[in-house]
Amino acid sequence: MSVREYETYRGIYESVGARHVINARGAYTTMGGSRLSPTVSAAMAEANRYFVDMRELLESSGRIIAQMLECEAAYVTSGAAGALALAAAACLTGDDPAKMERLPDVTGMRHEILIQKDLRVRYDRAVTVPGAKLVEVGDEAGTTPQQLEAAIGPRPAAVHYYATSYPNLSDRPGTLMLDQVVAVARAHAVPVIVDAAGQTYPLDSLKKYAQMGADLVCYAGKYFDAPHSTGVLTGRKDLVEIAAMQGFIGFETSGYRTFGRAMKLDRQEIVAVVVALREWFAMNHEERFLGYARRAERITAVLRGIPGIAVTPVPIGPPVMRSGLQIALEPGSGKTGPQIAAALREGTPSIAINAQPDTLTVSVAFFEDGEEEIVAERLRDALI
Repeated sequence: MSVREYETYRGIYESVGARHVINARGAYTTMGGSRLSPTVSAAMAEANRYFVDMRELLESSGRIIAQMLECEAAYVTSGAAGALALAAAACLTGDDPAKMERLPDVTGMRHEILIQKDLRVRYDRAVTVPGAKLVEVGDEAGTTPQQLEAAIGPRPAAVHYYATSYPNLSDRPGTLMLDQVVAVARAHAVPVIVDAAGQTYPLDSLKKYAQMGADLVCYAGKYFDAPHSTGVLTGRKDLVEIAAMQGFIGFETSGYRTFGRAMKLDRQEIVAVVVALREWFAMNHEERFLGYARRAERITAVLRGIPGIAVTPVPIGPPVMRSGLQIALEPGSGKTGPQIAAALREGTPSIAINAQPDTLTVSVAFFEDGEEEIVAERLRDALI
């Protein structure tokens, strides 16, 4: 679709008062997540035709996912945040229904969840939803095994670990790696919860954290092209079953008033997670990356020769973005990244792009065919 065609385009979003956006940012929550494949969409449409016993569906889908991920158990959740909240709840209550019914009142319970100071991110707030309290361990220089050991007293319910591919976090000197955290926690019989929301490629990232000894591992469905609203909790069978008991169907079927009733999923979404995960493991990812590279090169070719910028390819990186190109704005260019991003956002078609004061980063992973030409044309007009 050309820019001119976009100017008169009215689709489903326009019909409900919102604007269609070309996504040059990536699989962000604010962009609506990922894109479902035709196979996943068809599976959801078929699931919509019929009804199912939701407890049976959650149990059977969990068994299938656990087999794919080579772990003891799995449970489909409402996003990675839902997985983190249910994981924390399982660690707070154990298999005690009286404690389950009291959440988020944790009076008298082990309710502290330890976390390394330099692994704090805004998303770790999810584990506090059932009433847990995050307690930082370490200092600006990092965390030592001795500091983690000293922090494990009578109240910790779990240790939280943020698994990330970003070099300024878990790869930085002074940060305890997961195997070190597991060793200390296991010596005190304290479970380890891993936030691996975006760690879906390489494929062994979907298996390795549980295999390294983490008790509960949380993934986001959007990072393997499942619905934006879904996630997966994997790990120890006993803890996953306790988490499931506190989920929305556990509330309906267990007889206990557990806290997770608000974390509802549709039957179509649960089916979609299984189908998307199967596709993710069967996909030729190298071919996917080559397709990204071709899109990035087509944009680069249009921008080549524009003064005041430097364009470089972005290799396969954080799963939220996947791949694309970076445009550095040289000093004296007279324009800033946010100014250009605003112009792209407000124009027609609206284009969402990542911007820093002197840098623009373009994700090419979620373009419809031909949208890279539109992005290239609009970028060229904004940069010259």
